[in-house]
Amino acid sequence: MTLRKIAIATACLGLSVQSANAQVAVDPNRLTETVKTLASDDFEGRAPGTAGEQKTVDYLVARFKALGLQPAGPGGQWLQTVPLLHTRLGTPAKLAFAAKGQAMPVEQAKDVYLSTIRPDDAARIAGAPVVFVGYGVKAPERQWDDFKGMDLKGKVVVFLVNDPDYAAAAGEPAAGRFGGRTMTYYGRWTYKFEEAARQGAIGALIVHETGAAGYGWNVVVSPGGENYDIARKPADLTSLALQGWISGDAATRLFASAGLDLAKLSVAARDPKFKPVPLTGVTFDADVPVSHETVESHNVLAKIPGKARPDEVVMFGAHWDAYGRGKPDVQGHVFRAGANDDALGIAGILEIARAMKAAPAPDRSVVFAAWTAEERGLLGSEYYATNPVFPAEKTVATLAIDILQTAGAAKDVVLVGAGQDTLEDDMKRVAATQGRTVTPEGLPERGLFYRADHFSLAKRGVPVLLLMGIAGAANLEQGGVAAGQAWIDAYTGNCYHQACDRWTPDWNLAGAVQDIDLIGTIGDQLARSQVWPQWKAGSEFAAIRAKSAAVRK
Repeated sequence: MTLRKIAIATACLGLSVQSANAQVAVDPNRLTETVKTLASDDFEGRAPGTAGEQKTVDYLVARFKALGLQPAGPGGQWLQTVPLLHTRLGTPAKLAFAAKGQAMPVEQAKDVYLSTIRPDDAARIAGAPVVFVGYGVKAPERQWDDFKGMDLKGKVVVFLVNDPDYAAAAGEPAAGRFGGRTMTYYGRWTYKFEEAARQGAIGALIVHETGAAGYGWNVVVSPGGENYDIARKPADLTSLALQGWISGDAATRLFASAGLDLAKLSVAARDPKFKPVPLTGVTFDADVPVSHETVESHNVLAKIPGKARPDEVVMFGAHWDAYGRGKPDVQGHVFRAGANDDALGIAGILEIARAMKAAPAPDRSVVFAAWTAEERGLLGSEYYATNPVFPAEKTVATLAIDILQTAGAAKDVVLVGAGQDTLEDDMKRVAATQGRTVTPEGLPERGLFYRADHFSLAKRGVPVLLLMGIAGAANLEQGGVAAGQAWIDAYTGNCYHQACDRWTPDWNLAGAVQDIDLIGTIGDQLARSQVWPQWKAGSEFAAIRAKSAAVRK
């Protein structure tokens, strides 16, 4: 297909966006109709394992069929079954710290936010000692170990959020050791809970701080006591009876009850010589009923077969799940429908699939993945990555869409995870044909690179590129960076993971069209070439990819 100039008429908005030299033509009206359907109350918030899931996967399969794509799941099916453990905490019979015999009750969703990924009828912790473990990092390659061999079996550990570099000033021992302000995987809550379990802890709490976490307490508590995990064998279950967060205020009071200053300890934790600090005389007790079930959820997988090298795969991905039913908001909405997060991403990959299917067949196969359980910890993509239909070593790239800004056309596109792989160079090249520039994410300390489904494939060495509209303020055609930041503040402050993440007539999809067109063009060009994107020097995933280099020659 020759490069051509495509004018994308957004008639419903009364404006026209020019996407120069693009190969994928995106229709904003189709985007809107897809989002309005998936985010409607009929789909009940698209929670895994519910009637809303069944409607969602049926709808997606029907859409892919109508576009003329082929099934790409195991055994030539449209769906990949993903067995999930679903848990929900009930009203606690007991939930309290004790300091020197004095009870200090805490309240779920106010002082702490807890959940479990064990299939037990109750989460019980009796008189467990509490230990502060700094950032909870064990990274031999960075000469860092916050645990120093301390026996943590049967104890509750308390971590700081993010990694030691986050708050380090110039000259401090941690400065530069974890990538500066850019979060490493050691800063992610998923890593911290996994490491706590490896250390044998029975409970784990992360001290919440909005800046370091990248989101407010409202986002922390939004799952409502629910949690999900891939269904595991008993021998593979976590040791953590309860895991979650403690508010900054509650943590400060807790440490003070043991005669400790959390602020001073937070500074001490930025030194590799740090050792765990027991909260002497402080224990934790919990007796919380747990309802649990194993549910079958599904990834939806479709493909356009390659005509020359069908075993080489370019993958597009977005997640179909949202948060299901919750408490009514001020307008009475109970379904947390995820119109932007990520029905708009799903609409984007459907549009790319439509455009590519209408064009001559690509040389490589192109797979479109609609993932389940992203909101529960990237579980659908993680299950696929451990049970791949297409081997990671022959997967050319994974291109992901997870939240797009809906405030209008932009002069730039935001890059998440700068310095990881050569796909960012492709982003710059294609953005230039649109008359746009590339802007690095505004707050790399939030670790957004590790918070979307592409990361499950990155961990297996597949080069990745993510579009995420909350990664940095877009330089909007109308209002500039200030308007872009205002959109982020409004969305993340009010609607992210909440019932108000719904389609409204106020949406201006001109910027979303630009971004979908851009990532679609990158994928289209890869599918019609023999290029293999590469990890850049210093990426933690380069060595994984290098092990399979011979199969790509």
